[in-house]
Amino acid sequence: MRDIIITALVFGALPFVLRSSSMGAYLWAWLSVMNPHRMAFGFAARLPFAQVVAIVSLLSLLTSKDQKRMPISGITIVLLIFILWMTLTSAFAIGPADRVWERWFFVIKIHAMLLFTIAVVVTPKQLRQLIWVLVVSLGYFGVKGGVYTLQTGGSGRVWGPPGGTVFGNNEFALALVALIPLMFFLLGDLKKKWQRYAMWGAMALCVLSILGSQSRGAFLSLVAMIAFLGLKSKRKVLTFTLMAAVLVAGGLFMADSWKKRMETIQTYEQDDSAMSRIYQYKMVMNLAADRPFVGAGFGLDNRVLYQLYSDSPGRVYVVHSVYFQALGEHGYVGLLLYLMIGIVTWRTANRLSRVTRDDPDLQWVGRLMRMTQVSIIGFSVGGTFLGLLHFDYPYYLAGIVAITDLYVRDRAKIDEKERQLDMAKVEPAVLTGTVAR
Repeated sequence: MRDIIITALVFGALPFVLRSSSMGAYLWAWLSVMNPHRMAFGFAARLPFAQVVAIVSLLSLLTSKDQKRMPISGITIVLLIFILWMTLTSAFAIGPADRVWERWFFVIKIHAMLLFTIAVVVTPKQLRQLIWVLVVSLGYFGVKGGVYTLQTGGSGRVWGPPGGTVFGNNEFALALVALIPLMFFLLGDLKKKWQRYAMWGAMALCVLSILGSQSRGAFLSLVAMIAFLGLKSKRKVLTFTLMAAVLVAGGLFMADSWKKRMETIQTYEQDDSAMSRIYQYKMVMNLAADRPFVGAGFGLDNRVLYQLYSDSPGRVYVVHSVYFQALGEHGYVGLLLYLMIGIVTWRTANRLSRVTRDDPDLQWVGRLMRMTQVSIIGFSVGGTFLGLLHFDYPYYLAGIVAITDLYVRDRAKIDEKERQLDMAKVEPAVLTGTVAR
């Protein structure tokens, strides 16, 4: 039954995608972030929904009458250079060619659909709808995980959506850390009390879900995110106090096994998981010393690489750090480009917050940009310990800023044209009055 419902929803939405390109962006975001078909147990789990939606969405650029634009901004330019560089490093990859190019296709598809989303999500309403899709897609599992944590008294371990990039407990917890600020942004749009209470409840359950994952890296990123959320919100003291209270209450609620695991943050030298990460990082540094520009290409969990560059070649791991993953896969140039995406996104968000500060119609821009920055902080801290370089959601944060930037610039152009038209009307009237006198 679940297979039939998911298949009907996806294929039933395709005609609407052809009529409205933005619908294709929402459908892709839902599939790529939530992976609903992976929750099925029959034929739907094997159907290539993402490929079908991507193809139909691109076709909608020709059939849809929706407003579209060239997605050119500082963010997308850096993103395009990063795509080109990943293509180049794939040509010089060490691993098996079929595996490398399969992974390349998977990653390029993510970035191509992000550029598509920036091109077709044009209005503030469409942007909010995209944010709602992202929040519901991940937030559903966050709420579910929070309820499970309550049911087990904090002794169970929360996992992410099956079959997706963030199925692991650590990865899922970090995704929730980066999601909560967007939930906080949507909170400002809700007018009814019950809606606001429901959103606060959902955020609290997401915090419990993060704690229930028993992820130490996510716990550190959660603390950093809450601290920065307090700094970036308008009601700084109230926001920080409420979120900190939820965190403290959640920590007190958790079982003793959770508290003992968090205590190992201070004694990482005695923890096998932490030491394995150091072992991974040493391998990547040796690799980067030998291949500083192009790295090894996709697929660092390669026995050949560990035999060439590790101190203990018998052990093979997936590199648990977005920064070391970028360095190992794409060299120092790739790492710089990845960091530049974050830096340009951050600076653009800062600029947008500043230029819209005094415009009453664009107050939402400042709120969204600040919350996007909070998300970036949370992901940047947690990403130090997790290999989520090619997870969709952080790139959506960059996309949200790029969409907002293009909207504000287009609006400024319209305002300037209207001002010039008004001036053109005023000048003849002034001249006529002068002649009459």
